[in-house]
Amino acid sequence: MKLKGIIKGQTIELLEPIAIAEGSEVTIEISESELEPKPNWTELQKVIGIWQEDTEIQEIFEEIERKRHLDLERDVDFDNL
Repeated sequence: MKLKGIIKGQTIELLEPIAIAEGSEVTIEISESELEPKPNWTELQKVIGIWQEDTEIQEIFEEIERKRHLDLERDVDFDNL
């Protein structure tokens, strides 16, 4: 017998009624095509730290840090907050 259902957390909600007693143990089979792909560690390793030797990235981080500490000379009116 093949049934369809929808996953909701750890629950499978069947799309059609079935005559099985409440609390019955069932076995399900999930096709590989339905599973979410796991990240390929080999592929991730190729890009992890790829920017490590990139001198431009250091310049980018320095620019971000410089901008974070700029005094933008904004007036703050504490009376009208």
